[in-house]
Amino acid sequence: MIAAMMTAANLGARVTGWGFVVFTVGSICWSIVGLTSDQTNLVATNAFLTLVNGVGIWRWLGRQRAYEDGGQSAISASCRSAAPTLFTATGVAGMAVVDVQGADLGQAVEALIECATGHVSYVVIASGGVGGIDETLRAVPHDWIEFHSDRLCVQVEEKAFLRLPELSAGNWPARAPYRQELHA
Repeated sequence: MIAAMMTAANLGARVTGWGFVVFTVGSICWSIVGLTSDQTNLVATNAFLTLVNGVGIWRWLGRQRAYEDGGQSAISASCRSAAPTLFTATGVAGMAVVDVQGADLGQAVEALIECATGHVSYVVIASGGVGGIDETLRAVPHDWIEFHSDRLCVQVEEKAFLRLPELSAGNWPARAPYRQELHA
């Protein structure tokens, strides 16, 4: 149960990877129980689960952890340099979002990138609700957003943010709304 919570919580590569380590310990223990009690099916099932868990350990404590560490090192280096501050594109999801006065608006769900330019078109922001239940999604155009390494700041007050149209699941716009459309 602990391993399931560690992997389901999606708290980063290290936590997920250690969740697979806990799963591996469990599957090895169950294999031992199967061997000592002559339960071939229990041994076979848990031998396979040990293999699957090994792949999870390799992916999350090896490869994915290295990617996260590389991204974090670039963020740290850019914060110490005179260059513009960087953040990872995958780091947008889950970033805190505040309005121009610092009031909490919610969290970023996804950034949509224009293929032709490689620039952010808009960011989908979730507000309200608890744990994804009863939350409201809105598309915020890139020119309303100031990007920081630890949060996004929407350059309007909360009232203007709340006037943005709500998005329905699976039906996001093909392009960001423009300012004149939003103020009409």
